[in-house]
Order: sequence, then structure tokens, then C-alpha cells
Amino acid sequence: MGARVRAHRAFLVVLALGVALRGLAVLGYRPALWFWADSFAYLSSALDLQPLRSRPSGYSLFLWALGPLQSITAVVVVQHLLGLGIAGCVYAVLRRRTALSGRSAALVAAPVLLDAHQIQLEHLVMADLLFTALVVTAVTLLLWWPRPPLWAAVTALLLLGLATITRTIGLPLIVLALLALLVLFPGRARWRAALAGLAAASAVLSGYAVWYHSVHGSYGMGGSNTWLWSRTMTFADCSVMRPPKELAVLCPPPGPRKAAPAYIWDADSPLQRAGKDRERLAGEFASLAIRSQPVDFLLTGLSDALWAFEWDRRVYPSPGPQSAYVFPEKVRPFSDRVASAGRTATELTGAYQRTSGATHVVEPYAGWLRAYQQVGFVRGPMLALILLIGLVCVPTRRWAALLPWAAAMGLLMLPPLIAAFDHRYVVPVVPLACLAAGLALSSRTRGSRTQGSRGQGSRGQGSRGSTPAHV
Repeated sequence: MGARVRAHRAFLVVLALGVALRGLAVLGYRPALWFWADSFAYLSSALDLQPLRSRPSGYSLFLWALGPLQSITAVVVVQHLLGLGIAGCVYAVLRRRTALSGRSAALVAAPVLLDAHQIQLEHLVMADLLFTALVVTAVTLLLWWPRPPLWAAVTALLLLGLATITRTIGLPLIVLALLALLVLFPGRARWRAALAGLAAASAVLSGYAVWYHSVHGSYGMGGSNTWLWSRTMTFADCSVMRPPKELAVLCPPPGPRKAAPAYIWDADSPLQRAGKDRERLAGEFASLAIRSQPVDFLLTGLSDALWAFEWDRRVYPSPGPQSAYVFPEKVRPFSDRVASAGRTATELTGAYQRTSGATHVVEPYAGWLRAYQQVGFVRGPMLALILLIGLVCVPTRRWAALLPWAAAMGLLMLPPLIAAFDHRYVVPVVPLACLAAGLALSSRTRGSRTQGSRGQGSRGQGSRGSTPAHV
């Protein structure tokens, strides 16, 4: 036992620091941090157990499952545990599949454990942390063995299906995982694994679509067309598009362009004139805009995505502190304004835990955490470096690194293309990028352990000082 502990001593030290920082969050910001008004929409959906129109409701199902605890504090504690589990997955995969030392693997996992914005996301009543945990667990199952057993492949795709009903950006990851299965398995087994995995993911997605239809009368995930339309509002030129009269009501008004989300929530948005059929019309307008101006579509989204690599975080579209995703000095008080479904924030949180969930900032714990977050996070250039290291997997044929690296790049680049840039969407990229970097680095590192002694691949495969097995 002592030898096992010593082998993982570096990770245990970093883990303890991560636990301490999360403890400060729980003590300093009680019971949680709220994102107005998305957090309350998720909570309302959990209480009424109905899918939301504006977004998928997988996170609401998570809140509903934790409902018997009658505690928002318990929700964020579970989310912090999931955050620790994400870092544990990164470390465990690197120790199992590579020749990296315990110190090196702990260093690679450290950004997940010590990033203040990762911890803030765990303390926020929002879907992103659950989504990240589902994706990282799925990738872990696919990478745990050089060729995963069929049950692991199916479970991974099932988890990615659950991730997709939590955030629709998970859908491309299902395609990526299916491609990985076609590479991992030989001969006919590859099709058996891919079809079984596809069936598992499809069962989740179709089940959610049926639930959505039972409430809203149409099959869907909720709001995806609207978000894509808002993205096109930042570049669409109706003089180029020449939309039919039915779609012309959705053209951007004259004047400076706003941030994409403003076109959804502003009272004077063209979307408010589209009527009950606005989801269909928004989808048709967005499709026409992309087909008419494909270069503008790509350049607008990709240029926004590059903001993730800047030294200082910014609010879209203007420079400044990303105040929605930091531990604040003061919090927005609950008001009598309607938060969701005709109920105020106090009523919603009270229905969930029988007392108001209004955030209380408790010193000195909150102050210590605010001081730490000034320096304790992954800056943009550091993320760029981690992704560049992961890219080493391509020329060195470290195909195991290609799956998390491609997933990280997808999660980084796709949201600005189909919705908007938001630093909340960047944080889930970090664990996958770190995992890819660690796997890529291992191709240049000779370890002293035998792979067989750590359960990698076939028994007896590899020898002391040999290169770890490639996927």
C-alpha cells in the first residue's frame, strides 16, 4: 500500500490542493452561483420535469435526480466531485496508457484541478460541468484499452448521447467516437462496435425527442435553430441573400451588429416578429445565410474562436473581465422579477430546497478564492501551447491522442461557429487538451514500467523501456 501511495504522491498533493480550493468555494459562496436566467430555467424544468424549448434539458434531469437531497449545496458538491473525477480520469489514462512518470502525469492533470474558472464552473448551476464529465468519461472508456471491449464502446456512446441532450454540441462528438471505433476494431468487429454504439446513442437521442414531442408537439432538442440564426445575425447581408418575404422579417436591423446572443433575448430583436413558427423560420434563414455567405460564416466564427488564446479573458464582443464566470466580490440579489415559468428565483429555489437559494458571500473564504483566481487559471497562450503539444500526435502517429485532441478542437471551434464565443464554452476544452498533450508527449518518453504490469493491451506485450502501445 505504501508503494502505491508513493507512486501517486505527486497527484495526491495536487488533488489535495484542488479539494482545498473547492472547499473555499463551498464555504465562500453559499449555496451556489447562478447564471441569470439560464440557471433558473434548468431548475424550473427539473421541478416540472418538462423539456425546455430554448435548450436541451439533460442538466434538468440531473437536478431532478438530485432533488430528493433537497439541497442546492449538495448539487454543487456533487459537481465539484465530478470535477475532481475529470482530473482523475486524465491522470488515470496517462498512467495506464503511457510511460509518463507520476509527477509528469500529475503535472498534466494539474490545470483541471487548479484552474479557478474550472472550479467556478463546478460551482455554477449550469449544464457545462455535467457535459464535460460525461464527455471525459466517454473518452476515458475508449482510451482505457488499446482496443476497448464492446460494452465499453457502447457505454461510451451512451454517455455521449447523454452529453448531447445536455448540450447539443455533443452531437459531433458522437460522430467522432464512431469514427474512432471504426479505427480501433479490426474487420467485421469494427462495424459491430460502431453499430452497437450508434444504437446506444440513438436510443438516448430518440427518447429525448419523443419526450420533447409529447410536450411541445414537434421532435427536436430545443432552440438549436434559434442559436444558429443569432450567429448569422453578426454577418448576414440580406442584399446578398435575397431572402423570400417570409424570411425577410428576420433580417438584421440597420446599425452596428450586436453580440449574437442579444438577437435572441433583446425585446426589439427581429425574432420577436417571427411568431410561433420562429424555430423553423430561424433555421431556414440561417441555412440561406450560410449558403449565401460561406466565407463570412467561417471567418466570423473562427476569428471569435481565436479569442480563447488571448492573455486576458474578454466579454463578447468587448474587452473586459469575464464577470459572469469569476468568483465575484458581490452577487446579484434575487428580485421579484419572474425568473422562469412564472415563478421568481426565490420561489424556484425554495421549491427545490425549501429555503431561498440566494447566494451569500462569506469572508474570508471568498476573498481567498478571489485572490487566487487572479493568477490561478489557464491563460489563452497556455491553452494554445497545450493544444500544439497534442498536435504532435499526428506526425508521431500517436493515434490515441488524436481522439481527445479532435474532441477538444471541436468543442473550441464549433460553438463560435454555430452560436457565439463564450469563455464558459472554453473551460471544457482544457481536460481533453491536457489528455491529448500527455498522450502525445508519451511517444517521446521512455518509461521504466512494463505495460503488462499495468494492464495495457495483451499480456506480455511491451517490455521495460518499451514504447507504450498505440491505438
